Amino acid sequence: MPIPLQSTGPSMKDYHCATQCSWCDGCGDYGIWTAIKRALVELHIEPTKTLMCFDVGCHGNGSDKLAGYRFHGLHGRVIPFAAGAKLSNMNLPVIAFGGDGASFSEGIGHFVHGIRSNYPITFILHNNANYGLTTGQASSLTWQDQPMNTAPNGMPEHTLNSMDFVFSLEPTFVARGFSGNIPQLTQIFKAAIEHQKHGFAFVDVLQACPTYNHFATHEYLLEKCYDANTEGHDPHCEAAKARALAMDSSKRIATGILYQREDVPNFYDRLKPREGKKTQCVDEVGKVDVGEFMEELV
Repeated sequence: MPIPLQSTGPSMKDYHCATQCSWCDGCGDYGIWTAIKRALVELHIEPTKTLMCFDVGCHGNGSDKLAGYRFHGLHGRVIPFAAGAKLSNMNLPVIAFGGDGASFSEGIGHFVHGIRSNYPITFILHNNANYGLTTGQASSLTWQDQPMNTAPNGMPEHTLNSMDFVFSLEPTFVARGFSGNIPQLTQIFKAAIEHQKHGFAFVDVLQACPTYNHFATHEYLLEKCYDANTEGHDPHCEAAKARALAMDSSKRIATGILYQREDVPNFYDRLKPREGKKTQCVDEVGKVDVGEFMEELV
């Protein structure tokens, strides 16, 4: 009688979904979509053992393009949902995806407090410097004076320096990748998922939008981006050094794990009511009779 083969973990096929992708040809979402599946497979995380949360946007159309537990939320609101899901079950890896439009405009308040609170989740920013789903609106990260569909004379507002902003919030994990470098992006995602036990892991993914972004193209990013870790950068350096490296894009753009620290407790570990608890919040859900409290209101 043949001995059955033992499973060594999930494969890419386990994350396969019959729903066909609908992104434009050359969209950076394809690279991110591939890298996150590779990362989960290499970490031996089954599709039913993780939660992936998607914001509204072109990237959000990926919510039904891979198997597993997925949530497609409201515009700019993915981080609080992901944080709540994680806090209810700390054993569950939770990954949130958002675009630069929603994350730095409609949802910027949630983004700020996600980092400030050090929620134990991974947040992956699809950064194509525009609102692609609504046909090329300028976002907070669109280059200043850059003509866009809703700003034909050039975006008049000051472009938000996203990395300067992120480091001002005292993060515990900051990484940057390029959607055209899938092997590096896979390793970044793995590190970001593993960092969840320490807190909020932010990954800025520069990606091409071939339909509406004609300035930061795939070719441009391919030429400008380099792996800072292979050139000797230590992510456990002083925050000021990592911040300066992340902000300097005049000649080249540093990618890789730019900053990481593990000595700051995550949000859950700071909660006094959870001290000594061996169960997860989801395990403690039950019916409670609140009749006596309602009577006090009558």
